[in-house]
Formats: sequence, structure tokens, C-alpha cells
Amino acid sequence: MTDNHFYEILCGVVGERNVLRDEPMKKHTTFRVGGPARYFCTPESAGQLSRTLKACREAGEPYYILGNGSNMLVSDEGYEGTIIRIFHNMDDIRIEGRRMEIGAGALLVKAAHAAAKAGLTGLEFASGIPGTLGGALVMNAGAYGGEMKDVVREALVMDQSGELLRLSAEELEMGYRTSVVARRGYVALGASLELQRGDPAAIEARMQELREARTSKQPLEYASAGSTFKRPDGYFAGKLIEDADLRGFRIGDAQVSEKHCGFVINRGEATAAQVRELIRQVQERVYAQTGVRLEPEVRFLGFEKKEGDR
Repeated sequence: MTDNHFYEILCGVVGERNVLRDEPMKKHTTFRVGGPARYFCTPESAGQLSRTLKACREAGEPYYILGNGSNMLVSDEGYEGTIIRIFHNMDDIRIEGRRMEIGAGALLVKAAHAAAKAGLTGLEFASGIPGTLGGALVMNAGAYGGEMKDVVREALVMDQSGELLRLSAEELEMGYRTSVVARRGYVALGASLELQRGDPAAIEARMQELREARTSKQPLEYASAGSTFKRPDGYFAGKLIEDADLRGFRIGDAQVSEKHCGFVINRGEATAAQVRELIRQVQERVYAQTGVRLEPEVRFLGFEKKEGDR
């Protein structure tokens, strides 16, 4: 199948205005780096998404589901496949009593503020997480003592054949930065959350407290993908990196944050190669000093696996 033929198929599924060619991924990731995706597709409904996935499978076209691009690094060469972005679409938020129905494309920040406005507590931890509900389900996003598994009661997902499945909290098997959604390659479409009644003033005060904590402790003034490494059992990644004398360690414009060593930041003009090499060297130096192997929380797209990758 020629590129033009597949492009026409995508346009027939989601409309020509929703398909871009050679779209720079640095425009769609919080790291602000990354080369072009061959196709960048934005379906507007679950039906369009299902048909897009079917088209990719039948054409043998690699694809990647993208939310807000807040936890990924795309190579400078880009992605030889189709990026399917759900963010900005399928982002409805509905509240009935203590239940919230949230579309996969909704930002967690928006959902947390909607909950606070409705006097519902339990989602405050998510008020500073830059990702979407879909990404949060995949990775069981969490911060400041809270995780998605604490509030999710069920989720609607699509399997690789396009079939819709409704999974209970138990069936989601949410653990530290993982879930059955990630392990089985499902696409998250939405979730039902159950929260508790609370005092709106107290909820807002807690969210303000968390905002101040993030501002004071995290390098929010720079582009990054948030915490770069998963928390090793019994350790804190940032402390291990600091103890390895890597605070401020820099390759080009990629740098270990001086404010929080658990963050790799883009000081302005970093390349994906510089970020990837910085991550690799941090892993090697921490392992050499401590015997602890840091596992990236960031997902890599468009990179060939190299010796030393974990």
C-alpha cells in the first residue's frame, strides 16, 4: 500500500482536516523535542478511533496512542507510523452525585478542578499532573500520596480488535505505574471515578498547598516529562542521582535539574538524542555507585533499542 493510499484511507475515516503529514512531535510533547510523525491523526469519537485502528492493522501501519504527550520522548528522526491523538477530543466530564464520568482525552487538571467545584474530594493529588485521563489509566498516575487506583471504579477500554470492554477496578489491575491497559495494549476511552463529599474551601486549600509544593520543588519553568525515573524499591530516584554527584549534569541543553534531581529538563534547545544519552549516563553512573538500576518512567518512541537500554 502506498503512502498516498493510506493517507486517503485515514482521511476517509476521520476527515482530511484531522490528518496531518510529517507533523513535528516537539509540538505535541511536554519535553518539546521530537521529529516528525509520518501521520498525525485526531479521531473525534470512539467509532472513528476503532476504524482508525482497523485501518492501521490492515495496512500493517505502526501506530501510537497519544494523550497530552507528557510522559514520552520522541526521537529526533520522528516516528515512522501514525500517531493517534485522543487529547482535545473525547474529553467530556460529567458529575452525578459522587460519581465522575471522564473521557480519556480530558486533562487531569481539568477533572480535578471540576471535582473541587462540585465539592468532591479525592482527586486533589491529580491537580498538577499534566496528562490526560487516558494516560493516567495506563500508568496509574499518582502524586503526593494519591493514585488513580484509589478513585477509579471502572473504565471503558478498546482492545486491539476494536471491541469495547468495561473493566472493574479489580480487572484494571492497577499497580505502581502500570495497569492491565498498558500490559494488554488496550486503548482507554474513559472512566468512572467515585469520590467523597467534602468542603469546597478545604479542597481548594489542599490543591493550593500542592501547587505551592510543586512550584517550590519541581522545575516547572522548563520543559520536561515530569519525573524521569520510576521509584526504585526502598529508594528515591532523585536522592540516588544527587548522591552520584549528578545535580546539574548536562549534555547540550538536556540537564539533570538543579532544583529536583529526579527531573531531566530541556533548557531550551535540547535534542532527543541529548536527552536519551543523559538518561543513559545517569542510569550507568547510579548503577556503578549503588548497584541500583533506575528504570525510566518516560516512554521512548522512534528509538532503536541500544545496548544499555533497560
